[in-house]
Amino acid sequence: MAGFAEIRFKGTRKDYFMYRDLDLRPGQHVIVQADRGEDLGEVTAVGTIAERKCSSSSGGCATPAPEHLVLRHARTDELSRLEQLRGDEGRVRSESRKLVARHGLKMKVTEAEWQFDRNKLIIYFTAEKRVDFRQLVRDLARTFRARIELKQIGVRDEAALLGGVGRCGRELCCSTWLPELKPVSLQLAKDQRLSPNPAQISGCCGRLMCCLMYEHRTYVESRRRVPRE
Repeated sequence: MAGFAEIRFKGTRKDYFMYRDLDLRPGQHVIVQADRGEDLGEVTAVGTIAERKCSSSSGGCATPAPEHLVLRHARTDELSRLEQLRGDEGRVRSESRKLVARHGLKMKVTEAEWQFDRNKLIIYFTAEKRVDFRQLVRDLARTFRARIELKQIGVRDEAALLGGVGRCGRELCCSTWLPELKPVSLQLAKDQRLSPNPAQISGCCGRLMCCLMYEHRTYVESRRRVPRE
């Protein structure tokens, strides 16, 4: 019998897979089919919950049933190999930044992520304008001997990847538990009578804090029940 699973990889990257003849539960690590190879991720949801999360995500599900499969549970030695790959990503970031500087490109390398089988390397970057990185991709492929995917992200996604501590004194929501980054408008601050000073309502990423959404509905509903000022 086939099942539906949500698998999380490094940072906020996640994808959806089908599985057969496996007993999957959230928190388990599994080997999945990936682009021209295999990858290792963590199960975050299965069954109906995973299907609902897929259908409600910003990208949605590409097909009624995902094309790729969960192959099997990850072994202990494979988890150790993954830790070694994560340790090597610091070197990848450093070498990538040197190549970016050599080409004189106006882009900032934020993070790197090896696919488990090392056939593919994802390099995340931010840039204010469009960047022609065709020659950079060729140099990166020659340096790391892998297929390169350069992925441009926004400043909020960058904060989710890098992590940090917010003005509340806790770790950033986007890098710990927040399942999806949604647009935050200034109207949320106005409805809650918060200061319009950007320095007081902006997060580490420089954008409006995600937590402005958490109590917004409560404020709006409460104001309907009290007399006008």
